[in-house]
Amino acid sequence: MEISPREAEVLELVGAHLSNAEIAARLCISVRTVESHVSSLLRKLEVPDRRALARRAPTPGGAGPAPVLPTPLTSFVGRVSERAELTEMAKGHRQVTAVGPGGVGKTRLALAVAAEVSGEYADGVWFVDLVPVTDPGLIATAVAGALGLGEQPGRDMTESVLAALADRHALLVLDNCEHLADGVTLFLERLLATCPRVTVLATSRARLLVPFERVYPVPPLSLAVDGESDAVALFMDRAAAVGWPLDPPLRDQVAAICERLDGMALAIELAAARYPMLGFDGITTALSHPLRMLTGGSRADDRHRSVRAALDWSHALLEPADRALLRRVSVFVAPFTATAAAQVTGDEDEEGLVADGLARLAEQSLLTVTTSLGRTEYRALETIRQYGMERLSEAGELIDARSRHLRWCLAQAAGLAVVGHDWRARFDLVADDLRAALAWAASRPEQRVDAFELARCLAELTFTRHLTGESQRRYEQAAALATDPAASASMLRQAAAVAGCRTAGDDMYRLRLAAADAARASGATPAADLGTAATIAFRFSTTFVRRPSQQETLQLITEAREQAGDDPAAQAAVALAEAAVLTDAFGAVQGPPGNAVPETRERAEHAVELARRTGDPLAESAALDALTGAQSWAGDPFAAAATARRRIMLLSSLPISPAGTHELIDALGIVAEASLGAGDVQGARRWARQLADHPSLTEVGHRATCRLLMVAALAGDVDEMLTGSVRFLDAWQRAGSPARSILAPAAAGVAMIHGLRDDHDARRAWQEILGRLGTSPEHTYGYGAVFDAMLLLHHGQASEALERMAPEPRQRWKWITWIWHHWYVALRSETAVLAESRNARAIVVEARTVVAGNPVAAAIVERAGALLDGDQEALLATTDAFEAAGCRYQFARTLVLAGGVHAERGATALAALGFAPMRPAGRRR
Repeated sequence: MEISPREAEVLELVGAHLSNAEIAARLCISVRTVESHVSSLLRKLEVPDRRALARRAPTPGGAGPAPVLPTPLTSFVGRVSERAELTEMAKGHRQVTAVGPGGVGKTRLALAVAAEVSGEYADGVWFVDLVPVTDPGLIATAVAGALGLGEQPGRDMTESVLAALADRHALLVLDNCEHLADGVTLFLERLLATCPRVTVLATSRARLLVPFERVYPVPPLSLAVDGESDAVALFMDRAAAVGWPLDPPLRDQVAAICERLDGMALAIELAAARYPMLGFDGITTALSHPLRMLTGGSRADDRHRSVRAALDWSHALLEPADRALLRRVSVFVAPFTATAAAQVTGDEDEEGLVADGLARLAEQSLLTVTTSLGRTEYRALETIRQYGMERLSEAGELIDARSRHLRWCLAQAAGLAVVGHDWRARFDLVADDLRAALAWAASRPEQRVDAFELARCLAELTFTRHLTGESQRRYEQAAALATDPAASASMLRQAAAVAGCRTAGDDMYRLRLAAADAARASGATPAADLGTAATIAFRFSTTFVRRPSQQETLQLITEAREQAGDDPAAQAAVALAEAAVLTDAFGAVQGPPGNAVPETRERAEHAVELARRTGDPLAESAALDALTGAQSWAGDPFAAAATARRRIMLLSSLPISPAGTHELIDALGIVAEASLGAGDVQGARRWARQLADHPSLTEVGHRATCRLLMVAALAGDVDEMLTGSVRFLDAWQRAGSPARSILAPAAAGVAMIHGLRDDHDARRAWQEILGRLGTSPEHTYGYGAVFDAMLLLHHGQASEALERMAPEPRQRWKWITWIWHHWYVALRSETAVLAESRNARAIVVEARTVVAGNPVAAAIVERAGALLDGDQEALLATTDAFEAAGCRYQFARTLVLAGGVHAERGATALAALGFAPMRPAGRRR
């Protein structure tokens, strides 16, 4: 089959081992569109999974993916021997550090080597500039940004990066590590231990002291005067670039200047930029002035002295206004515009003059110029920026400039509060400056108020940017900076909600208890926070590493109850905690094996009533979640589905917030499952797709698609299953293959569909995945029994299916009552009939009563009754219900069971759906 041009692009990026989210970002299409293309490619190329698909990706000329490296604006000159030496070292060792003073040319050499060896790495070369990173905790975030990764809920960014690179053969270039040496060392130790096929090439002013590190001292440019001098070649190349080509006879004069500059690349670049204005005499005179030399004592080696000298004389030759501009814009750690520079330098009314000054600085190679999003941006090389910061301090302007930069950052953060179509790009442009300003302000007591406000804004912005790990840290930072305990409590609650979005139950619990302490310090009651912490322990028990015991949570409830007083919010929180812990409305891992159903329902309804009185939709949604569970334990799937829909109605119009997002994601998952349990397959598919498309789950396809795979399995939708399972598996593996029981029903459903297709290899692979996710009573008696029975019946093994579903539903009520009750009862009636059980008629009669109102389960039971009675007309009548519900597999299965010409139609329909032929079993008319 022919592959379309777009599919070819997707295939190439799959071959580069990009995730669906990375491919979507690269091609500017939706993740769902990428999934569709990947599914189509799997069919067209007849391969079983994404790994096999990656092996089919074209590799023109045998090369790997194009290196993700910045493109230098000027040519690379010389360094032939250095390039060869560093290349060989990088090929032979997994961690190489190119060391040398600022300005020696470490970055340019590393880029040249990386480009040269890129073809050796099947999964590509990635460049990470660490200059803007001021917090060692954000090193992994910078690497993830270069890789195009988002966060994986339930794990920090370092773990997400390690998972993404675990099986990749790639080269990672970490540039400018010196100011983060300790953090880089810790990161590299984990990276090198976890990712055996990743090589790291770092640049730093000092070695990193990582185990097995190989150090390459980057020498100055060669100074030979016999025509082979790299230093002379660089000067002449840069002079020609600014319109002043030099004749060969002048090489001796150039060589003399380069020797004075000790062959330092940055110094030579600056001198060449000055040549049109100063000529050789002017440059020589400037370098001879004793005041231009660094007097930094024994810590400054000779090579560094020459760079400082070059910067000194270049700075001295500037006009006073340009000197002031250079030092003041050095507070920017990321590219900036003339408008931003005017605001930070205090020249808002003179933006035109500022723009002229920036242009002059760029002409002197003191700033680089780029165009982004249709605007001109400036940036100082790190060595020059640090020099400018020193000058800023010497001039006594550091605090004023930092304060103006902080105010500018606060204004930028406020301007980003409204999310538009280009919001992400605008945030990314200023994010590093926001972080740098916060790092400075947080260390100064007099800036604490502004630091708190910027931390709060950055927490909100990073949450919107789906950097949830950083968002949680920023909320916690804001809580620590708050001068009011009430504000601290508010920030801790937000941090807890973000932790919920990250499925970090331990952090949710810890932060809510911390919020209780802050509330107590403010003079407010901590009851609501204590009650919510107790609820979290049971409601989200599967997200914990260390689950709080029932005794621990009971103590929290007792304390909350004693301090609730007449506070409506506290009373509602206590009531919900009692429903969660005392009667296990959520079916927690540490909960009791059985529920007192009437009491569970009574407590949940009481919690809903109290939450409604507070007027807080989030509190009411949480209480409705408990009621959904209570209704399911009572065997009332229709009420459970209706309650789940009420949650969606409450949450759908709320503004984006951590707590609202966490609640909505949970509600979408529950309503999809509850709808499926009530037989509303179309509704379940709709909610599951909405969940799969939620932007917060873009990077965690296993969480996003697990409900959609459950729906696809029960509906017999092979296309949806193939597409979703690719995304599920890819994301699950990238996340480190977590053993999360919530994912198990999806894996079991995929395994069943492959079994229906007679794809035994794929089924075994998914059964292995299911085993790694862990088995539970729910698997044994709930979804596992349902999916096993469907597969056994398809293969004509009715007796085995009946044995699999032998337990009466009431015997295992908690494990099949949730969404599996009607499916279990209906399929059990069909297995009894096809296995010719003596109790078949009684089982069918009882099943009719149980599943009444469920269109799919009722149709399965009626089909079983028709088979028992030999009533072909009644049997065929059930096809309408299956077709209306979107259950195409059951529709085709019914035709096959009807026999004769109908069986032929059914067999054709099954083949069209991608299923293997059914095998006869038991009764057939």
